[in-house]
Amino acid sequence: MSTSALVILSGGQDSATCLYWAQPRFTRLETITFDYGQRHRIELECAARLAKAVGAAHKLVPVNSLSALASNALTDPSVPVKADGGFQNLPSTFVPGRNILFLTLAASYAATRGIRDLVIGACETDFSGYPDCRDVFMSDMERALSSGLDSPIRIHRPLMRLDKAQTFALADELGRLDEVVRETHTCYEGVRDELHAWGYGCGTCPACGLRKKGYEEFKNGAGRR
Repeated sequence: MSTSALVILSGGQDSATCLYWAQPRFTRLETITFDYGQRHRIELECAARLAKAVGAAHKLVPVNSLSALASNALTDPSVPVKADGGFQNLPSTFVPGRNILFLTLAASYAATRGIRDLVIGACETDFSGYPDCRDVFMSDMERALSSGLDSPIRIHRPLMRLDKAQTFALADELGRLDEVVRETHTCYEGVRDELHAWGYGCGTCPACGLRKKGYEEFKNGAGRR
């Protein structure tokens, strides 16, 4: 295996856990974060701090085309966060083409850095209806990128079969549970004024609900191996 990896780091729980998962597996880590016009900047700030804390080179890439192409709850504050009403009646937080674009840009950047291994926090178990978080999509992208770059690209997705309780358990096994709780941000509403047991957030949006439920299940023993 290559000694270098590029972690797609959003600043949320999943990508941070992937960063800590990758740390003992690669001798050199770099991170890439995409500014696609999110409704708040908190995750971007968290990503920069997480990368700095592990000594990984950090690249912030502006991508304004997604917000220009279509309206969704992650890029338009006027769109309510809910479980439907988005593209093809998927959750309103679904951004069409986001992971297609992010993986393409990440692979392009990695190629210029001599890196063939990408790490992403995609999760099929908790994918909330997002088709670009499924394992079959990741496999297809791996083949397409390898063909397009004429070089083998590996997309590591260590959380693919894990639910949120298992993701917390993995962070705990890696000795990074406290960092994942305190240093990441998942809340769609951008609320970060109070630290709950499960992290910062409004506690009511779908992302907070999923995270809170997963943490409570983890503390009750679910997800432990």
